[in-house]
Amino acid sequence: MTDHVRDLASVRDATERLLNAVAGLDNASVAEPSRLPGWSRGHVLAHLARNADALANVFAGRPMYATAEIRDADIERDAPRALDVHLADLRASHARFLAAADVPGDWSRTVTLRNGTTDSASRVPFRRWIEVELHHVDLGIGYGLKDLPADFTERETAFLADRYAGLAAVPPVLLTDGTRTWRTGRAADVPEVTVTGSGAELLGWLAGRSGESAPVADGGLLPALPPL
Repeated sequence: MTDHVRDLASVRDATERLLNAVAGLDNASVAEPSRLPGWSRGHVLAHLARNADALANVFAGRPMYATAEIRDADIERDAPRALDVHLADLRASHARFLAAADVPGDWSRTVTLRNGTTDSASRVPFRRWIEVELHHVDLGIGYGLKDLPADFTERETAFLADRYAGLAAVPPVLLTDGTRTWRTGRAADVPEVTVTGSGAELLGWLAGRSGESAPVADGGLLPALPPL
């Protein structure tokens, strides 16, 4: 069962780590490229702030984003800002997200996310935790996949494996870190491809993020995954 109280505490901790790390940057480094193609670090920070507000909208029963075009335009607008403005916005939007989560409500209710995706309200805090942790990695400022909390890595690996499960474009895959296993891809109408690696390596592959090393597939080539 999802523990939204614990996940909200994890969001607080992850956000504090992010803010402390970002505070060590300067205006020039904020404008430098992130690990995400076409995005500066400022784009990543702007997205994180706007995503917090978007998930606050979800709690309130409003559309996550007014439109995809407005979402993208808001990120482009906010990306070039100075470091102190980014930090203030991240803190304020984080506070608004927590305030929205603190409004009494039925945590078992179904909420609507981006592109019509639905989920339980109790899973929204975990989704925000994902955003904060993975985009901290994307900033390329010394926080890597191997630095992610172990419980986050395990849960996000399971979350992404479930996301790709049943997709015709993904062959049957058995993921293992040597201790745990997950299955993903379409039904096993052909022999499974076994992908082996550390927790960080498996998560990096599933999330489309390369780390210092990659998992290995028994067939030699890792199966292609669709974009998130």
